[in-house]
Formats: sequence, C-alpha cells, structure tokens
Amino acid sequence: MEASRLPRSHRAGRARVPAVLAALLLAGSAPVALADSGAQPVAVTAAVETPAVYDDEAGGDADADDPAVWVDPAAPARSIVVGTLKNAGLDVYGLNGQRLQHIAAPAAPGPDAEAGRFNNIDVVYGFDLGGKKTDLALVSDRGRDRIRIYAIDPKAVAEGRPPLTDVTAATVPPVFSASETAVDEQRTAYGLAAYVDDGDVYIVVSRRSETRLKLLKLTASNGKVGYGTADTLDIPGTFTLPNGTRWTPCADPGDRAQFEGMTVDQETHTLYAAQEDVGLWRIPLDDAEFEKPALLDKVREYGVPWTYDTAEEECVIDTANDPGYGGTHLSADAEGITVYHAADGKGYVLASSQGDNTFAVYRREGSNAYVGQYEITDGPAADSVQESDGATVVNVPLGGAFPKGLLVTHDGHAAPEDGDRDATNFKFVRWDALASAFPTPLTVDTESFDPRESDDD
Repeated sequence: MEASRLPRSHRAGRARVPAVLAALLLAGSAPVALADSGAQPVAVTAAVETPAVYDDEAGGDADADDPAVWVDPAAPARSIVVGTLKNAGLDVYGLNGQRLQHIAAPAAPGPDAEAGRFNNIDVVYGFDLGGKKTDLALVSDRGRDRIRIYAIDPKAVAEGRPPLTDVTAATVPPVFSASETAVDEQRTAYGLAAYVDDGDVYIVVSRRSETRLKLLKLTASNGKVGYGTADTLDIPGTFTLPNGTRWTPCADPGDRAQFEGMTVDQETHTLYAAQEDVGLWRIPLDDAEFEKPALLDKVREYGVPWTYDTAEEECVIDTANDPGYGGTHLSADAEGITVYHAADGKGYVLASSQGDNTFAVYRREGSNAYVGQYEITDGPAADSVQESDGATVVNVPLGGAFPKGLLVTHDGHAAPEDGDRDATNFKFVRWDALASAFPTPLTVDTESFDPRESDDD
C-alpha cells in the first residue's frame, strides 16, 4: 500500500502529500476559482526576523506560535509586534525584530494543575476601560483555559519602557471547561480572533481537540477586563463525501478535527477559520451571533482513507486510494489566517498551507476566488519559513522599514540551528515585496483602511 505518514508534532506539523486533481466543495458552499494546480509558488524573502527561541529547559520551553501587530498612532515606525511563545508566555518586539518585553505565562495554581500556555493572540483598538480608550492585546491561554488581556500603553512605547500590562480580571472563568479538573484535561481555549462592533469587543475562540467555537464579549469593571459568552457554534467533524461515504479526518484517539488559525474581517465581520485537517471556512458574524458556515476550500488530504498506527502514534494516509475530493491549494495542516484590506471591499485572505511550507492567497471579495501561492525563502536578512502556524498583515505604512505595509509570520524551523534544539521565531516581510513578486502584482493600498478605525458601525 502506498501511504504517507502524518506524525504527531507539538507544532501540529504534517508531512507533505501529493496534490489531487480537483477541488469539490460541500453542497451549498460558494465556488472558488482554481488556478493551475501545477503552478509554482512565488518567492519572497523576509526583511527582519526576531531572535530564535528554543523549546527546551535552557530556552524556557519557548515555542513561537502566533503574532499580532499594534500600530502606533503617533509614530507608525514605533509600532510593535507581540508574539506568543506557548509555555514561555509572550514577547514584544520592535519593527527591527529586537525584543522589548517578555511576559511569562501564569504559573500553575497548584501542584497538580496545568500552568499557563499562550497560544494565539490578536489586537483591538479603543476599548472603553474606566472611561479611557485603551488598546488591548488578547491572548488565548490554552494551559488555563482563559483569555488573558493586556493593555498597550503608547506612552511606554514612546519612552522605550515595557508597554504591556495585564488587566485580566481575577474572576475570569474557563472558556470551555466546566471545572478546574476539566481544565487540566486540556480541551481548552486554542485559536483566537477579535473584532470591534459598534464599540463592543468580541473574541472568537476555538477549542483544542474539538470542533466547537465560542463567541465572547469583553466586559470592563474597576479597571480590569473580563468576558462572557455571546454565542456557540459546533462545526462538523465528519463529512459525507460525493460518493456517499462518511469520512472523518485522522486524529489522535478521542480527538476531533480542531480549529486554530482564525481571523475576522474587520469591515465585513466575516470569520475565516482554518479547520486544520479539513480546510478553510467562512462564517459571517451578525448581531453577536454566528451565521451559517461555508467551507470555501479544502486541504489536499480531504476524503483520503487512513489508518492510525498506535505504536508510532501517527496517521498513515493511503494516498494510493485518494478519491480526489480534496483541494489543490492547502496541505494539512491549514493554519494561520489573516486579511489584507483594500478599497471597495477588495483585498486578500492569506492562509498558511503548513504541510508544504507555502501560503495560499484568496480574494477578499465575492466568493473568495483563489489568486495564487507564495513561499518565504532564504534571503540575506533571514532564513526561510517552514511549518508556519500564525500570521498577520497590516496595510498601513510603518515607517521606512515597512513603508507599504507588513506581513508577519511564524517560522517553525528557525535557522541557524543550535544542535538538536528546536528553534522557532517570527519573520517580517514587506507587503510591497510580496505583492510585486506575483506575475500580476497584488494590490498595495495604504490609505483605504486604517486598522485603528476599523469599526464601521
């Protein structure tokens, strides 16, 4: 039997699997215009990278994962990037890639409890905290099943002081777990994306090893920030294939097809969410509720038979019997998602195709037609990007280094390596460099959208 093995990985990496020939969508989903599946991805290099972090005891168990950008209103060149490091908490970087602040994840509340583990992050602007408009960094704490909230101080940024301060209310409840015992089972807050609607801040959170999404609304009291549940959505974990058979993506025993990479279009309030071994979903958000989801593209491995090798703890994909129901743009895992905004509803949705170390580009408008693929390769300032988990993009000028916008991605294999130590970091790419790499250049629009003024209600 010809097969590909999908090993377990703490970064949820997957081996590359050959592409199939067609992309068939779920009934009721909008069609996606497909480019030539044999076309090579365009190449771009990063202009800046952050220091490598190491996932071992000497490195503080640091494993970079997801970035977010905060745009400085007074001096865009002073804007900062905040990145999660899982067990090691998070780091704050300047646009030169240098570390400005480190925040440790919360300690375990008891000897048998799980410590904090920071997974995904997003930034929102202008939350009313004690009568003052306050910008916030929002982090999913997978270890403790909470959302951690940090106020961003522009004055501290200007003065070169640590800019993030924890303003999480002490009483915030677990997002998904019914008890602290359940928290320690780690089916906890995982992916995260935030948006502002008529002055209110909402957070979409996914659940580790499950298909459930929650919509939370932020609340403020006595200078601290909490949250409550606004809505819940369960996405399918098993699918009916065109031949009438039922298919479930391979996972560790007892696990289901989870989501991690997510983003919300700040103008249309559309959630784009990557179900890692299934594909990319589009879910409208209206009046603080989830609307009907549609699967807009699938991973190549969708519908392929598999077995689970218990000795090796890995999936064995039967590529010889691939029925051809998958897509041609995403190799599992589908991961980090971000939206580039341009005028008149145009722009792009970018998705990490972790299994083949590339990124897929879709149009933001209409039925999200596929545009093309890119990869971040070795360059004079930074090495290539592999197994990328998280990404974020901003269209506005950020000073001389990034005069026409910035794309930040996680790199799952930072170089140079230090022996057998697992190294990760973040790469900063000029948007205009990426845009011009495509045969038909992508749009560069630095004026039509301001992330600090994205609430159009």
